Order: sequence, then structure tokens, then C-alpha cells
Amino acid sequence: MERDIREFIAYLHNNKGTSYNTEVSYQRDLKKMTSFLAGQNIHTIEAVRSTDLEDYMRYMEEENFAPSTISRSVASIRALFQYLFRQGRIKEDPADNIRPPKVEKKMPEILSIQEVERLLAQPDADTPKGIRDSAMLELLYATGMRVSELIHLKINDVNMRLSYVICQEGQRERVIPIGSVSRDALLRYIRESRPVFVKDEQETALFTNCSGKPMSRQGFWKVLKTYAEEAGIERDITPHTLRHSFAVHMLQNGADVRSVQEMLGHSDISTPQVYLNMNMNKVREVYMKAHPRK
Repeated sequence: MERDIREFIAYLHNNKGTSYNTEVSYQRDLKKMTSFLAGQNIHTIEAVRSTDLEDYMRYMEEENFAPSTISRSVASIRALFQYLFRQGRIKEDPADNIRPPKVEKKMPEILSIQEVERLLAQPDADTPKGIRDSAMLELLYATGMRVSELIHLKINDVNMRLSYVICQEGQRERVIPIGSVSRDALLRYIRESRPVFVKDEQETALFTNCSGKPMSRQGFWKVLKTYAEEAGIERDITPHTLRHSFAVHMLQNGADVRSVQEMLGHSDISTPQVYLNMNMNKVREVYMKAHPRK
């Protein structure tokens, strides 16, 4: 089964342009499935029957897996078997009739504009580290990008003259406008702070740690947690909290759902639609009118 899964992941990467994170998610889900099936003495794709997959679903429910986790696993399993069926590797699709449990969509945790202002005011603007941290936080809130996208930005992904950044996700990319506050914070970081950290002229990462190496997810997480505590924000916020807050604040200030969808990089409009359920009343034009820190 491992070979079948490797070929499936390669197909997604080469033909669908899926992101690295998506591919890792598929691999994780399918590895759990194959481990369960191996315990049932099922070792080949051809031997899998619909009843085996139903047993796996029951096993996940009995082990108290979250409904969202089971739903994601169902999506991964169905995608794999649909691919194998289309390729003629199996005569019947055993996953055709399995259905995920209903998942209640939770309202995302968000910060108020006042809390965001306090958070963004915490970095010490008189130190190289503070200048860097301010640029990271301002950019994350200015764009709503994922933390993985933030730490993988290259210095050439930022266009200061036209005020936008380019986010790469797999073979796809999206252009996100930035306002003057985040632009000025980035410009100061690139001019004053980044040269203090980066001595290797070959280093292309936009944001680095104090040793000049690319910023890690864990490194940024620590930065955010520290400033959240200093800002007196008692809730357990994550980098995704800023992403949610960006979306809600844009919608509060009059942005339309489709423009927010494009800036967030969501392929499904139902995802940003969740923010509208919180009763919140051309991309660049919308951005400049709606973002509270332009």
C-alpha cells in the first residue's frame, strides 16, 4: 500500500499543485488507515473492502477521534481510492459509500481591534529584534497569511514600490496588497534589522532568527506568545488567531466575502463565509478601504 500512496501523493503534487502541508496531511491520514488495516491482516489495496473502511471509521469513533479528524481522514481515503479506481488499479471503489460524521463548525477565536493594537505595540522598536518582530506581526495581520507562508517568504516576494507580497503555496501563488503601516515596518526591518542578523549574502529568507537562519514556526510561536502575555491578552492565542482576526475585521469594515476569500487563499467560499455568521456587517480597493491599519 505504501507504494500506492506514494504514487497518489506524487500525482497530487505534479497534477494538482497541492501544497506541502496538504500532502503531509494526506500522508498522515493514509498512514493511519494502512496501520489499522495491517492489524486486520490487510496488506494490499486490492484486498480492501468497504466493510474494512467502515470498521476503520467505527474504530476512530470508539477511540474518540475528533469528528473533524475523522472527516478529514474520510476525504483523504476517498481521494486515494478514487484515484486508484480511475487509474484502473482497482475494479471497485470501496470508499464510494463511506461518509464523514457531521462536523459542527465552531466560530473561530478572534481578537478585538483594541487587543490587536495592544499586541502590535509590544515589540521594542529600538532594537533589531523588536524591529523584526514588529514587521512579522504587522505583516501577518496585514495579510491574513498562514504562519507557514510567513516564515517561507523570500526577500524577493516583497514588492515595496507597489506595496504587495507574493505568497507561494505549492504551485499556486497569490498576491496580497499591504497597507502603509506594514509596508513601513517591513522597509525598516529590511534596511536596519535584517542586515544585523544575516551575514550570508546567499540567504534568501525574508525573516530569520538572530543567528541569520530562516525563522521557524516554533520561533515565531514563541514571539507571539511572549507579546500576547505582555499585552495582557489572557486567551490562548495562536498565529491563526491573527488570520481569523484579519478576516473578521476586514468584513466588519465593509470588505466583501469573495475579496477576503482571495486574500486568504481559500478555494472554497464557504470557509470565509463562517466569519459572516458572526453577524459582521477589485482586492486592492477593498483592502485599502477596509483594513484598520492601512
